[in-house]
Amino acid sequence: MTGESLVYMKGISKHFGGIYVNEKIDFELKPGEIHALLGENGAGKSTLMNILAGLYRQDEGEIMIHGKRVTLRSPKDAIANKVGMIHQHFKLVENLTAAENIILGRSNTLFLNRGRIHGEILKFSREYGLLVNPEDYIFHMSVGEKQRVEILKALYRGADILILDEPTAVLTPQETRELFGVLKKMAQRGCGIVMITHKMCEVMEIADTITVLRKGKKVGTVQKQGVNEQQLTEMMVGQQIAKPRIKKPGQENETGLRVKELTVKGDKGTIAVKNVSFEVKRGEIVGIAGISGSGQRELAEAIAGLRRIEEGSIEIYHQEVKGRSVREIIDMGLSYVPEDRLGMGLVGNMNISENLILKDYRKPEARQGIFIHRQKIKEKAKAVVRQFDIKVAHMDGPIRVLSGGNLQKILLGREILKEPKVLIAAYPARGLDIATTEAVYHLLLEQRNKGCAVLFISEDLDEIMELSDRIVVMESGQVVGVVKPEETSVDEIGMMMLHGQVS
Repeated sequence: MTGESLVYMKGISKHFGGIYVNEKIDFELKPGEIHALLGENGAGKSTLMNILAGLYRQDEGEIMIHGKRVTLRSPKDAIANKVGMIHQHFKLVENLTAAENIILGRSNTLFLNRGRIHGEILKFSREYGLLVNPEDYIFHMSVGEKQRVEILKALYRGADILILDEPTAVLTPQETRELFGVLKKMAQRGCGIVMITHKMCEVMEIADTITVLRKGKKVGTVQKQGVNEQQLTEMMVGQQIAKPRIKKPGQENETGLRVKELTVKGDKGTIAVKNVSFEVKRGEIVGIAGISGSGQRELAEAIAGLRRIEEGSIEIYHQEVKGRSVREIIDMGLSYVPEDRLGMGLVGNMNISENLILKDYRKPEARQGIFIHRQKIKEKAKAVVRQFDIKVAHMDGPIRVLSGGNLQKILLGREILKEPKVLIAAYPARGLDIATTEAVYHLLLEQRNKGCAVLFISEDLDEIMELSDRIVVMESGQVVGVVKPEETSVDEIGMMMLHGQVS
């Protein structure tokens, strides 16, 4: 530990149910430093920072903040030691204003001078470039604005140590750039910033120092200038990751999926998709780009027959979908990988074999007379496990105990083995580690190269740009543009997502 450390965590260990999530980790944060905490899902990043934020207590080790040994029993203790944490899912009350959220939890708020509070909030806003109107209600705000309120809340409480957990996960490129500008200003004023992330390009852009965790242990701490992305990837996963991106040139093929003037309602009965039209051709990946809640889920569910079509039409190879059952649409050649793996795609209490036949149990090859042919299905499941490299301890155990990556492989494997004519993949790589993400990308490109029409929905513009032949941009339930990735930029798509046009 150096004398100028803001934070020094020594020998931190934490276990749940006998399994170590953090094991003897040392971590140091200095004033004016932006420190990236890098690692795959399950590496222990969030757990380590939740300990620093007072949400968990370490089982072993000690913590020093501002040179003093501290015991953090709760978030209140962390705040008292000038530690603030911005979680991936914001902790804001939607029907309160920005100012009310910022002072929430303070004692004697009844007698606080609201004019003075607004003045202090505006002072922080101007000083750090956090443009927020204290009188605006949270439910009126964009994701980026809500994040700024969270940062202001931490600063208002005196934090000079700020932890951000996956802060850019749902931000547009413009909002990400604005956030990075704020973080740099904070660092220049002596704050220490910890950014939990798995996005390598962002680490290389903003971090000064990088600590890599793998399977609950610290692999190392390096300065950004001394490493490249490939070296960091190897530190994260323990081996080189090949990127088998075999993307054949696109061809002018027949239309596999046609959506024409489609209007669909959302869960609350209001219009979620309005007058949307686009096509996906055979052997093409069309990406759907948009900020969260732009109608992507409702669009996918309408195509899959899970949501009523109010107006317009959907065709799969010139056959109308409207009025058909989900079973009939599947028989037309559609496969759907929903964003909610366990809620809509798989059944957690069933085993792999049972999940693989959820859509096929009526087919002759799955039956033995009037009964399901369990042995044949079990053999098929074993073949899927081998083909898609699914890590499973027991074939007969419930799949709910498997990792997100293995669940996604089961779901993708089931849908791809049908040899679909049209494949809808909604957020297929969300929350996955590097190796599994690459495997998912490879499977999507493989389907595209085999002639499948692929509709790919994601909020990660980097993967949308990399995998798509064309990109349909949605904003507030409407299509605001169709572009080719080689003819546009991430920033231009981001502007379309936010404002419906390029400024």
